[in-house]
Amino acid sequence: MTPPRAHDPGACRLGVLAFGDSITNGGGELQWGVALQSWALWTARGLGVPYSPYAVDGAVAADVLRAQIPLFERVTDRSARYLLGCLHIGTNDVRHPSFDPDALAHDHASALAFLAQRCDHLLTATLPLDLGRPRNPTLVQAANRAITDSAARHCAYVLDLERFGGRQLMMADHVHPTALGQVRIAELALDLLHAQAGLAVRVRPSALISYRTTRRGRLRGDLTYAYRHAKQDLRLLAAARLAVRR
Repeated sequence: MTPPRAHDPGACRLGVLAFGDSITNGGGELQWGVALQSWALWTARGLGVPYSPYAVDGAVAADVLRAQIPLFERVTDRSARYLLGCLHIGTNDVRHPSFDPDALAHDHASALAFLAQRCDHLLTATLPLDLGRPRNPTLVQAANRAITDSAARHCAYVLDLERFGGRQLMMADHVHPTALGQVRIAELALDLLHAQAGLAVRVRPSALISYRTTRRGRLRGDLTYAYRHAKQDLRLLAAARLAVRR
């Protein structure tokens, strides 16, 4: 990878600029009293810099180009520059029946090219292989190849989330991170940025939260998770049976 872009330490940088879908937008249920906030926001807090979010729930890669970037350009001064540009997109693309890896590669690269004009460092992320239900690791791997190829073309750091998952880190839909999952992604991102870009981590996001579990709360959480998982599985089974009848 080409060395990170040199920047003038005396120039003003507006912090972290983020595009993406609901995973980067954040928001949702509390987990042990911890608010579900975007991994990109936690990353900005860890770096001690401001945060500018443009991610939208349900977005695909083309939406970054069609809507998010144009909105950013309408409301932001042309001279504005950022320390870090984040792009985490592809989750909704790969789960769509008409998913096209080449289209994802094109749109992802175009979004990174735009960020490269505004940011000193670029960060993107791959998708978990255990994404969604029903699982389709083959398509996810195709999406991840498109993402990593795009990142290589634009000297972006890649946060590898292929093995990311687990009961406490992902919701029952196996798509959205939990509140603690978002914190964990941010800490992985900060470790990567410190190791590869030399960015100073001012505070660990995990040091900014406080929670205590209880036996009753764990049982209630496990039952809720099992119920939601079973409901999702029954929906998929019904859809599969309907498809067979047709």
